[in-house]
Amino acid sequence: MKKKNEPVSYAGYLQLERVLSSQSPISRERGVSAHDEMLFIVIHQTYELWFKQILHELDSVLEMFREQYIDERNIGVAVSRLQRIIEIQKIMIDQVRILETMTPLDFLDFRHFLTPASGFQSFQFRALEIKLGLSPARRIKYSQQAYHTLFSEEEQTRLLEMEKAPSFFDLLENWLERTPFLVLTGFDFLKTYREAVEKMLADERETVQHNPLLPDEEKQSRLQMMQANEKHFQTIFSEAAHNQLIGEERRRLSYRATLAALFIHLYRDQPILHLPYRLLSAVVDIDELLSTWRYRHALMVLRMIGRKTGTGGSAGYSYLKQTAESHRVFADLFNLSTFLIPRSQLPALPPEIEENLGFYFSRSKK
Repeated sequence: MKKKNEPVSYAGYLQLERVLSSQSPISRERGVSAHDEMLFIVIHQTYELWFKQILHELDSVLEMFREQYIDERNIGVAVSRLQRIIEIQKIMIDQVRILETMTPLDFLDFRHFLTPASGFQSFQFRALEIKLGLSPARRIKYSQQAYHTLFSEEEQTRLLEMEKAPSFFDLLENWLERTPFLVLTGFDFLKTYREAVEKMLADERETVQHNPLLPDEEKQSRLQMMQANEKHFQTIFSEAAHNQLIGEERRRLSYRATLAALFIHLYRDQPILHLPYRLLSAVVDIDELLSTWRYRHALMVLRMIGRKTGTGGSAGYSYLKQTAESHRVFADLFNLSTFLIPRSQLPALPPEIEENLGFYFSRSKK
């Protein structure tokens, strides 16, 4: 046991002896020359360290949002920690470029030694997906198997227990549903928003119909596209229509949470709403960057092994490409852009409500 005031060394604090001795190329053990296997190991160990840090940040945010009452001061802390995750993700994407300095032939020098190991077996990455809110029903099966069957019994138990706990998606949805912005005395958000949308759409139709520079065929084409756009808006005006889309698995976020998120986006310039807006934007960034990393990884795999199957038995590139397109958690927040309208056409808030959403202070008269 170390004494209380014993000096700490750089190498000792970082446990560098353990870290730097944990790279053991299997090609070296087999007596084969494969210089680039060291890079392959270091890159993947680095990814696992980044996953550990991401989970450390995400777990702290989940803890804040599990409370029945969320201290608004914690929203700023949550945003800063989500921003840290975003910066880590950017580095993770850039790391692919380093791995691509290894050529396909360099990889083939040791790839056959890796079977049946696979990056799919990253426990931390599977935990990250679960904690963000990727539902089991939306997962693409790995070699026609449930994802957890690729892990040890102890790890399977831990993963399945994680699935039972509220995810970040669940907690964020609950937080949005509890926001008071939709119930404001003297202001019916949905009613005034619908009136503004209908006026905007009517103005757009009139502009197209009376544009002398557009031929009739072009006018009809544009009016048809506008009609399709109007149908999208109808789904935000009707809770029943929204819930039908949820039943069809085309939406996931509850109706009330969706309206709250829309209100925050539309009135984000109000001081009290700026931090919630940054929170939602950070969530979208994380989801987007995760999809970008998946897709970048898929392209790297295509470059390295072409259409070969993965070492773990997956479809390789095809499987990875599918997950990049399908394993998004917060698609509903991306889709909010469909329902945004210009600031110039946004319904004005009553003065007393605007005052409540701002930062006001008074000074005593001298």
